[in-house]
Amino acid sequence: MLNGGLDWRNEELGTRVRVALWLRDEVGEGETFKKQALRAAIPGSEQVDRRMRDLRPAGWVIKTYRDKPSLKADELYLERIGIPIWEKEQRASGLRQISSRTRRSVYEGDGYMCRRCGVAAGEAYPGEPGSRARLTLGHVTPHKSGGGSSPADLITECARCNETVRHLTGPQLTGEQVWDRIKELPVRHKRELLLWMAADVRTQSDTERAWGMYRQLPAELREGIKRDLEVLLKS
Repeated sequence: MLNGGLDWRNEELGTRVRVALWLRDEVGEGETFKKQALRAAIPGSEQVDRRMRDLRPAGWVIKTYRDKPSLKADELYLERIGIPIWEKEQRASGLRQISSRTRRSVYEGDGYMCRRCGVAAGEAYPGEPGSRARLTLGHVTPHKSGGGSSPADLITECARCNETVRHLTGPQLTGEQVWDRIKELPVRHKRELLLWMAADVRTQSDTERAWGMYRQLPAELREGIKRDLEVLLKS
């Protein structure tokens, strides 16, 4: 036992704390694990899965095969242990109450696409055919700086952009690099970009919005809609 005798086997501890302790003691940073192992260690699979996801806002980086293509579908990767939420003064760290209604409203308003890079739910990142984007919610103003949890305070982000923004792990481009990229755009795209800049939002066409909504559906439903559209266009 570590940290004053705290043990993930102690059923008197909250599930979120037990999950964090299990990941720390039984997995460790830089190691893979399977959900089945976590569920077996702490029975109550639905609650355990949810409590594991609740660690991410506290700085824990847990990747799935959608974020890290080398993983198998049933594997996860503990990239970073975040805030030690087993400590009493840290128990509430990262907990934010965002209702399912608010979450759905933000996703729908953003067309089920990342507002930072434009990737849709389940879509592969450009140049990375094996990757799959997973959408989450980000704050317009960081939560620690006073950002709230209303739809106006939230934007849709993919997990990769969300981690980059929160932890500044991505490369920071210079103004010159961005300007050089803009100058290479065709005139039509330059005008479109200027409109986005003026509105401070990337507007989407009806086709883009339909694509974003389509991408967030399960694979079986996507196949059905694809077949229906093919039949419709042939009629």
